[in-house]
Amino acid sequence: MKTLSVKHPLTQDEIPKEDTVLIMGFFDGVHRGHQKVIKTGVDLAKKHNLKSVLITFDRSPRVVYQHAKNFKYLSTNRRKTELVEELGVDYLYFVEFTSQFSKLAPQEFVDQYMINMHAKYVVAGFDYTYGKHYEANMDTLPGYSRGKFEIVTVPEQTFAKAKIGSSSIKEMILNDKVDVANELLGYAYVNHGEVVHGLQRGRKLGFPTANLVVDGEELIPSIGVYVTRILVDGKWYESMTSVGYNVTFDENTGVTVECNIFDFDKDIYDEEVRIEWLHYLRGEVKFDGADSLIDQLNLDKKNSIEYFENN
Repeated sequence: MKTLSVKHPLTQDEIPKEDTVLIMGFFDGVHRGHQKVIKTGVDLAKKHNLKSVLITFDRSPRVVYQHAKNFKYLSTNRRKTELVEELGVDYLYFVEFTSQFSKLAPQEFVDQYMINMHAKYVVAGFDYTYGKHYEANMDTLPGYSRGKFEIVTVPEQTFAKAKIGSSSIKEMILNDKVDVANELLGYAYVNHGEVVHGLQRGRKLGFPTANLVVDGEELIPSIGVYVTRILVDGKWYESMTSVGYNVTFDENTGVTVECNIFDFDKDIYDEEVRIEWLHYLRGEVKFDGADSLIDQLNLDKKNSIEYFENN
């Protein structure tokens, strides 16, 4: 897959030379609903011997339209690239979503980012919108297409009779329901981070932890203890991870992400790792001392190992 980061307006060199199937959407998280849209486009391209081209943006339109501050993503551009590539797309475009770009009228957007991209088919979800402040949608697209391409609208994808959507998945991750979120994503939710020095409290308790500074644009799961896997130097390790405030010792550290890696004894300070959040174990509890906390950590580890044995 070829990935391009482009600015409006596109240059001639950035426009595909061949006829294409365009796949349109922001695709935060590339969840199961998004996967249906993308696979539809990829399959269509293969059937007609065309190139599959996915066009997305470098940031959420909400950052520009609604001036959203400190916006958190299910998938940063790096993660989105990984997920899209797995689905067999030929070209991935990240268009810089600037104020100027956001003001394109629907016809201008269609002319420049669909017709000009040699689209023979345009594939998007039923709720895809475009143009200034989302003013146009899939129902109005035939009127802007100038008869140059066919339109394929992928219907709503559901789970337990509810729409699969990025916003609802975020709510689940923030409310102790990462297990269900993973069902909707179609994979285990991931955070990326760097291992930094902590207070060494876990080591003193017999549960040394890798303390992570998570990529600032990524959504972090709710406070609690989780069954996780951690990728270190190309190898996955079973682990359990706490997201919390260290309330037992009143250490005033703010929210920390601390991963206890099973059967692991290496110095990984300053290394970049990724964590898969597999299962929510429990909430954060303030214990009456170190002994009570150690008992709970032993139980957490036992429950984590049982999870891996059964999954």
